[in-house]
Amino acid sequence: MHEPSKVVLETRGLTKRFGGVVAVDDLDYRVLEGELRCVIGTNGAGKTTLFNLVTGRLKPTSGEVSFRETDITGFSPHRICRMGVGRKFQAPNVFQELSVADNIRVAAQGKSGLLQLALHKYDETFEDELPLLLKKIRLYEKKDLRAASLSHGEQQWLEIGMVLANHPILLLLDEPTAGMTIAETKETVGLIRDITEGVTTIVIEHDIGFVREIAEIVTVMHRGRVLAEGCLDEVECDEDVRDVYLGRQFE
Repeated sequence: MHEPSKVVLETRGLTKRFGGVVAVDDLDYRVLEGELRCVIGTNGAGKTTLFNLVTGRLKPTSGEVSFRETDITGFSPHRICRMGVGRKFQAPNVFQELSVADNIRVAAQGKSGLLQLALHKYDETFEDELPLLLKKIRLYEKKDLRAASLSHGEQQWLEIGMVLANHPILLLLDEPTAGMTIAETKETVGLIRDITEGVTTIVIEHDIGFVREIAEIVTVMHRGRVLAEGCLDEVECDEDVRDVYLGRQFE
């Protein structure tokens, strides 16, 4: 008999208002251990605001966020990160003048204590992990190149690697294929499958073709709420979803 999956992330009545605008509206959302989920929705649906609330960049107007059964509502971003929530933002944010490998090395110090950082102590055991991580993000052959020399898509991969260097329990990827070529997007499908094995992952994405390739469960947000949820085939057939998208995404 299989043990029930553990809840990694849960929001209860989560609400965020900006003046008269309700960006996230009484949202109940649950993600189980090991799931790979995609969140889709039109611009302004509340997707990125949800990520900002989960990671502590925004404080909710009301409601709760729980991570592994711990109420993290109101926690600071660095505290949430240290607990095991890793996030990649929409635009790549890498150290342009450092090599690809050194970008990963710097990121790997994210969970180091203040004493370690003050003494400039580097965890040399990470060097054993580094080659495998570089191969997973398709940048092993470019490990000694400056990050500035990478294409936009490759910089997206590098930032994903920088997040993975801290061994997140929950990985949040905000539009990981934004600005990529068709070839890079196709390669990212395999990359996502490789890096998310054993890592609970939520991906915000607009490219429905990409979502079709990777998603196990799709959540459609609309006006800060869950409009529909299920496999992509189920979501595509939902009349409310088709009305919201005016048929553009699913025709």
